[in-house]
Amino acid sequence: MREPQEIQDEDHEQLLERVAAVDVAKASGMVCTRMPHESKLGRRVTKVWQVDATTNAIIQLGEQLVGLGVERVTVESTSDYWRPWVYLLEAAGLRVQLVNAHQVKHVPGRPKTDKLDAVWLAKLTERGMLRPSFVPPAEIRRLRDYTRLRVDLTHERTRYWQRLEKLLEDALIKVSSVASTLETASVRDMLGALIAGERDPKVLAGLARGRMRAKHAALVEALTGRFDDHHAELTRMLLDQIDALTAQIGTLTARIQQLLAAIPAAQGVDADGSTGPSAGSGPGAAVLPAAARLDEITGIGPAAAQAVIAEVGLDMGVFPSPGQLVSWARLCPRTIQSGTRPALAPPARATPTCGVSWVRPPRLPPRPTPSWASATGAWSSAAASSRPWSLSPAPSW
Repeated sequence: MREPQEIQDEDHEQLLERVAAVDVAKASGMVCTRMPHESKLGRRVTKVWQVDATTNAIIQLGEQLVGLGVERVTVESTSDYWRPWVYLLEAAGLRVQLVNAHQVKHVPGRPKTDKLDAVWLAKLTERGMLRPSFVPPAEIRRLRDYTRLRVDLTHERTRYWQRLEKLLEDALIKVSSVASTLETASVRDMLGALIAGERDPKVLAGLARGRMRAKHAALVEALTGRFDDHHAELTRMLLDQIDALTAQIGTLTARIQQLLAAIPAAQGVDADGSTGPSAGSGPGAAVLPAAARLDEITGIGPAAAQAVIAEVGLDMGVFPSPGQLVSWARLCPRTIQSGTRPALAPPARATPTCGVSWVRPPRLPPRPTPSWASATGAWSSAAASSRPWSLSPAPSW
């Protein structure tokens, strides 16, 4: 007989007496408090009421919860509506935890109402059954807003480049087949000449620069098309949008660098005033900022390093181990074990706004290719009992 293994409870798993929970909506939130009964030992008192999602109302709620001696407040992460609740309740001095809505699903079979959801959240909070989400400090949140907007604008600029290429295909201009990208200076000069009214392919090909000059014959063939006035007008509009987005992206990048420079911890300065890892071994060696140290990792550039800091923060103490950080970033497969047979499941999908899009999660081992029998459903009884996956995604009624 094996000896029992002791598993230590984490901080968020401790039992609490005075808790509160907020089921968040856009215009209001359903607040629930659970307190011990004053006279009856072992009994709990549950109170539920609705609070408007306005600044003054939430500040007043924070003062009320502080007066009640609430030890922890749970807020469900519904869209972006949770932000005023978390920010203002934290400012009131309360210990607030943000939880993923997927992990606090209501018990099946019960009615689904805001009041019952708030009570359910409070019950889970007092029993320590909720795992809090990571909420970075205010300075990292500001940096995250800039990096995420830069990603969105970069994607939008890519969409405009694709629209431009589609327009050139409609004009029978195949310059994208010769040039590596439409963003080169040679292609921009050719597009500018087309907009100005030049239609001679040889003159347009003569605008090539550098190594593009060696492709003169191919450029002449690619620039022979039917580019008319309406193509020129649309091309000018698309290029103006691309240039405007490029200027905005540059402004965001400069602002991100300023925000990082204003954070002492990002410059290699520890909380006690000492310096972190340096670029050299000598005592007078310069201290590398956090973004520069991340940039030294193969596969991570300056923009990706800034995104990592904006998403993960600079205090790694919030993650007990490197494995939990990787799991939080949705980059590692999940382990599912039943009996003595462990298995690997794909990692949970990260949100579209998550900053870990700069790296791909590890691929799982490929599943065995099904034979013709699996394609037709003609599985034998022995093969059906050993197949690793279901033939149909439909649920079994």
